[in-house]
Amino acid sequence: MVRPKKCKKIGKNPHVTFYKPQGIPLRELKEIELTLEEWESLRLRHSEHLDQNQSAKKMETSQSTFQRILTNAQKKVGRAITQGLAIKINQESP
Repeated sequence: MVRPKKCKKIGKNPHVTFYKPQGIPLRELKEIELTLEEWESLRLRHSEHLDQNQSAKKMETSQSTFQRILTNAQKKVGRAITQGLAIKINQESP
């Protein structure tokens, strides 16, 4: 039996929920989706400059779970940038 997913605390909601490469019509782009948890992990680590422990506490999760969420987010953003994909931030909780 799979363990139920625990909701993570999100400090802020994103004001902008879509990014795309300049000069390419959206209809021609593939999208990659970031969850709110992934967006929050990027915000805490890279915008707020918090370390893994501080970030995990703010999201009310373990350090290992925070690191897993952050790693997934970084992979998605890196893929979007290197492959010219649009990034959609999903506003719905999982």
